[in-house]
Amino acid sequence: MNTKVNIAGVELKNPVMTCSGTFGSGMEYSEFVDLNRLGAVVTKGVANVPWPGNPTPRIAETASGMLNAIGLQNPGIDVFVERDLPFLEQYDTKVIVNVCGHSEEEYLEVVRRLADEKRADLLEINISCPNVKEGGIAFGTDPGAVEAITKAVKKEARQPIIMKLSPNVTDIAVMARAAENGGADAVSLINTLTGMKIDIERQCFAIANRTGGLSGPAIKPIAVRMVYQVAQAVSIPVIGMGGISCAEDAIEFILAGASAVAVGTANFYQPDVTLQIADGIEDYMRRHQIEEISQLVGAVRDR
Repeated sequence: MNTKVNIAGVELKNPVMTCSGTFGSGMEYSEFVDLNRLGAVVTKGVANVPWPGNPTPRIAETASGMLNAIGLQNPGIDVFVERDLPFLEQYDTKVIVNVCGHSEEEYLEVVRRLADEKRADLLEINISCPNVKEGGIAFGTDPGAVEAITKAVKKEARQPIIMKLSPNVTDIAVMARAAENGGADAVSLINTLTGMKIDIERQCFAIANRTGGLSGPAIKPIAVRMVYQVAQAVSIPVIGMGGISCAEDAIEFILAGASAVAVGTANFYQPDVTLQIADGIEDYMRRHQIEEISQLVGAVRDR
């Protein structure tokens, strides 16, 4: 069986990777997970300078999921290049660096710094960040902004770029086409859905930020639907994510049109879940006599 997948010319040994923000930059999970067995490690968001993140509390458990408002806390590009990339050198897996910023200039500063870093195989551009020059609206909620930031990053990047799409929009396919028109090599989706939780005993917001990003199994049906819609709308590879916690979930995304999948929230309560998913995909292929993983991509059909 061949589980290798190709994302914009970069070959992954299998379609299983991690979601940004749920796996550190690999070091944090390395004693629980053999990173060599992953298709790719997707790092925590990297900004041009250290970001302190949001005030606490930042996380709240919900039915079949969780809310988070971490605020993309990270030590910045300097620490990332000096500490995290060298650590990943010892592993035979691909590295996807997630890039965040509050303005086009901030994104481009990080992209330029990574241009000559051979250990950075692909860049995932988090366009759910608030665009401070446009009053705080997220880049990913306006198709014009999506296309513009994609073009700007593509012009400077040496690595293939993946645009990470926000689900908090009216039509996800419009955003995906805007990214493709801007030159994106792939898209990943979905990022978290905006949600809220209130502590009724204390009569206050459960998260200091009031709202947070909802992730986990609760959002999976929405994510599968959006991945299917985007796969029908663009010709570039789609990386699916949102509530994946087992091999069956991952296969559902692949059948909907995802070339690869990313696992997020499940890492928090089952640190080696990515390896179990990779093994489960192989078992599924064996049982269904599938020789190439590509045979499953977008293979869903009507009854």
